Order: sequence, then C-alpha cells, then structure tokens
Amino acid sequence: MPAELQGRVPDTLDDFLAQEIHKELLRFTTAGSVDDGKSTLIGRLLYDCKAVYEDQLASVKRSPVNRSGTEMDLSLLTDGLRAEREQGITIDVAYRYFSTPRRKFIIADTPGHEQYTRNMATGASTADLAIILLDATKGVLPQTRRHAYIASLLGIPNLVAAINKMDLVGYRRDIFARWQHDFLAMAEGLGVRFLQCIPISALEGDNIVDRSPNTPWYAGPTLLEHLETVEPHPALEADALRFPVQSVIRPDARFRGFAGRIASGTIRPGDALVALPSGHRTWVESIVSFDGKLQVAAKGESVVLTLAEEIDLSRGDMLVSPEMPPNVSASFTAMVVWLHPAALELGRTYLLKHAGRYVKGQLKKIRYRVDINSLTELAARKLDMNEIALVEIETVQPLFLDPYGLNRTTGSVILIDPMSNATVGAAMVRECNPAHVAGDFALGSAEQPSPAESLVDARMRRRGHRPAIFSLQGDRERAEVLERRLHDLGFDAVLVDHHEIASGARKGFYATLIRLGVVVLSWADKPLRPKDRELLAELAGESYFEFSGPAGTDDLPGAVVAAERLRSTGDTPQGRSH
Repeated sequence: MPAELQGRVPDTLDDFLAQEIHKELLRFTTAGSVDDGKSTLIGRLLYDCKAVYEDQLASVKRSPVNRSGTEMDLSLLTDGLRAEREQGITIDVAYRYFSTPRRKFIIADTPGHEQYTRNMATGASTADLAIILLDATKGVLPQTRRHAYIASLLGIPNLVAAINKMDLVGYRRDIFARWQHDFLAMAEGLGVRFLQCIPISALEGDNIVDRSPNTPWYAGPTLLEHLETVEPHPALEADALRFPVQSVIRPDARFRGFAGRIASGTIRPGDALVALPSGHRTWVESIVSFDGKLQVAAKGESVVLTLAEEIDLSRGDMLVSPEMPPNVSASFTAMVVWLHPAALELGRTYLLKHAGRYVKGQLKKIRYRVDINSLTELAARKLDMNEIALVEIETVQPLFLDPYGLNRTTGSVILIDPMSNATVGAAMVRECNPAHVAGDFALGSAEQPSPAESLVDARMRRRGHRPAIFSLQGDRERAEVLERRLHDLGFDAVLVDHHEIASGARKGFYATLIRLGVVVLSWADKPLRPKDRELLAELAGESYFEFSGPAGTDDLPGAVVAAERLRSTGDTPQGRSH
C-alpha cells in the first residue's frame, strides 16, 4: 500500500479504492472436531467486525433453528446448506470474505468429520493460516491431531490453536495452559514453526475481536489482532524463480510474450532465465502488465514476459533461475490425498496436471498409508476416499518439480481420471528419483558408473545430492526437527554432537561421513573454536554452512534452502553463514 494512504481514513472515493486495491490479502481456514464451534467462531468474527448485512442478520433471527440459547445462532451465517442447519455440522466448504482497515480476508470454513477429509484438504490447499479449534472441556482429540497433520501436510505456514468454550470452564488459566502445552508438543512433532494459542469463547465473543476482561492473565493478541498482523508468507519457500507459461501472447508480428503467474521468486528486466524442457538460455527483455511495463514482478503476480531471444515455448513449459533449477524427473514420491469414491488403482493410467502441464502417469506403489487419527504408518495395497498415503508415481514425460515444502505450486500435482475427467487425488511432492531425471539439470544418470568414476561421485549420483556439513548451534530439538525435515525431503542427513567426538578423531570421523556422501548436521550447544570451524570448512569445502545466530537451528527454512542447493551441480559460496 502506498505510504501516503497508510494509517488514515480515506478522504475521497479514489483514496478508498486505492486502499482497498493495495490491502494485503490473508486466506485462512478453520478446522476442529465436531461441535468445537467452528461455524460459531466465524459467525462471531463476521458479526463483531460488522461484516454481515442487515438482511442476513434478519434471516438468522427468523430461523426456526437455534442451538445457541442466545438471541441468534451465529453459526447459521456460515452453515449455508439445509443439511448443515438440520444436523448442526459443517459438510461443505463455506467461503466468506470480509475486510478490516488493515487487511482483506477470505475464510474457508471446513468440515471436521473424518468422512469429509477431502473437503478440508480442498479448503486448506490455498490457505496462509489455519485456525484449529479445541474444546476447553475436552482438549486435544484425535480429530485435532488429524487436522493439525493435514495442515502441516498441505504446507500451511501459520497455525492458531483457538481454545474455545473457555466460558464453560470458568476461564481458568490452568486449563488453557494444559491444552496449550499439549498442542505445542503435537505441533513440534509435526514441524510446525509459526504457532499462536489464544483462549476464546466464540459464543460470548471473548478475545475474538475485543480483549476479554474474563482472561486478565492472557497477554497475547486477540484473534483478529493476530490475523491482521501475522506474516502471510513466511520465508519458508525457496526464492528461485518459477514461471509456468500459461499462454503465448501474439497480437501481431511485432510482439511475442509469454503469460503466466509467478509461482516463486522475483524477476527483473535483464535477468537470465532457462527454458524447460528445452534447456535454452535467454534473458528478460521486458515485463508487461495491465498497468504497463514493470521494473520488477514478484510471486503471485500475473504478467507477460518478453524475451531477448526467439525461443520455442508453449503452455506447460517453464522459465526458471539458472542458478537454482527444479528437479526434472519422471519418477517421484508424493503424499496423496484421495478425493474420489472409486479407490486408487495401482498401475492404472491417470492424467496428471502440474503447473499448467498435463502428462499421463501411473501410481506404481503405496509405500504406506497414514492413519489420520493416530498418525501411524500402515501397509496398504489400495487407497479409498479421504485416505492419505505416500505413493510412488511415474510419468511418461518429465515434470519440473520442487519439494512441496519449498514450493507449493511446483510441488503439487492434481490427479485426474482420463475417462470421466474427475479430479481423483491431490499430491504433494516429497522427493524425486535420481534414476529418472532428464535434461541438463538431471540429478544423475541411470547408467552404471564408469570405471573412472570415484566412489564418492558414484554415491553422490545415487543419493541425488552432494555431501555437506551444516554447523548448528542452539536448540538440540530444533536440530532434530531439521534432521527429520531433510530426511522427508529425500536427503541422507545425520545429526551428530560435535563435542561427543574426541578431538583427535574428529577429522577422520567427518571425512568418513563426507566420503559416504551424507549431509552432516554437526550440532553444538556453544560456538565452535576457530580451529574446529576451519577443520569443518576444509573438509566440506563449498558445501560448508553455518547457522550460528541467537536462534541458531531455529532457522529451518534457510537450512532447507541451503540443502536444496546441494541437488544442483553449480557452485555454492563457501562458508555461507545464516
């Protein structure tokens, strides 16, 4: 928003429209167990923000259905289906829009029942924040764990634990503290980083918009305050440019541009690009938008790029950063949410949609199915509707993939039944198979190593990444979370305690791990001596990274981005500190 329009009431209609156009948008979703009060919470938020029309209020007041025991049942503002009002549950995804002077919001009120898991996944797929409700009289339930797991699976960066119905427990601080502790412990195991717990009463309006006098012991923000100030897009994704081409613009012989929406990164005239799948190199001549030519465009903007050279590009191709290309692979594993009543059929050909590109592919193997109540991994040979599993997928043509944790656009795939054209599944990419990559940016070759190839190079080719040493100082638990995160992204990473290794054996110990081709997470509870830092930097060379700030290993996104660079064969600056 222009600085001159911030923090003041608009004087004219033009000022008002300019403020509305430049307001930041936050998409958030709600989830929770049955009768936790999701619809009531959203109704209360809309009502207290004065975002409900008079005719809507009149309709709710006249409704014969009222389960709240108050003058009007605010849950009816979002329970739009007749079946929802009759049963008192959310079935479909209800989308609502409202605005405050600071921000615009789109709400997806999603169902809590297990049989509507696909509806929740649909509503949460584009969310920047998830509000998960807990009933203060019940605490963390299996459905709470399920919703938190799905939110983390879908890469939602921010979670809010709204501990509702505090009025029924006398607004007791110890009860809030107990459920907050349980939720934080669960979220830590899921790798959730940005989390806020808020005690509320959706029925009475406590800490929804206005601070409640019933919780003087709570010093945090109200729900609306948090929604207005939270960072919608924390730095979790890689900043490498990803520009899927949606169409070619050719109004006359003098102009040829490529239209699309920037999936990640920023772009400026003069920036170097690589076109996939051809691998041709070019650079940006101009960036064209509805408002004219731009000097810079960023993630989320829809623009037209003109290139300095005439190269062959069509819908489904992609323009990317030459320094940080995606994985170009025809074989990958992904977490799949099955959305269709007909079960998944292994070996059957499906149509896969990825960033505007359509290819045929098969689901070859189910590695495990997730019990979404207990979060345990189970063996499975089929996948029914609403079930989630880690699946091996092969396509007839390579796709340009990033792990979903790094890029929600290039890391997501839609599965389509080619006969009925129905969307049957949603897939979140975990890792690519190095034996099935293609083009100049391949992770490796399926061929056997030549006699001249060293064992170190052969291990690198097999693992799909270079070895490295990450020097970590700070919280041991965060280092363990990073180890798990890298493992889930397909890296062979091992966490070691630097000070548990005898000083005389450190060089041989680390050298052996480097020869094995693994990513070594060297953790210490205090800064290393200069001698030790020099040893690690010497052994790892260009692949030595330090994360030694006050939060140290709390910098998971930076560490993940650094690890992703290990998949490339390009040079990485030595001794980079974060």
